[in-house]
Amino acid sequence: QVQLVESGGGLVQAGGSLRLSCAASGGTLRSAAMGWFRQAPGKEREFIARISASGAITDYADSVKGRFTISRDNAKNTVYLQMNSLKPEDTAVYYCATALVWTMEIRGYAYWGRGTQVTVSS
Repeated sequence: QVQLVESGGGLVQAGGSLRLSCAASGGTLRSAAMGWFRQAPGKEREFIARISASGAITDYADSVKGRFTISRDNAKNTVYLQMNSLKPEDTAVYYCATALVWTMEIRGYAYWGRGTQVTVSS
């Protein structure tokens, strides 16, 4: 069973940057597409970014395009989310997940980490 652990969250001022990591254990990520999602207080979990198994293809939610970059290092069994130009509305718990199919829908992802908190102050 694959286990995912997110890290790198914290408190940052608007305009700042953070780099999130998603480390896998109990399996390999190289055969699976991966996604990043976030959930703000009182809000539904939403898609942020996805990356194909090889890393060749990426997609982003409109809200983060041009600011966030998803990447992966399959040799390290890790997926990353570089977040730049952060805004207060980016405040949320960020989750990574393994995809069953190539989709932006939550229902298409099988295994989830427990999340890491990102707080952006104004």
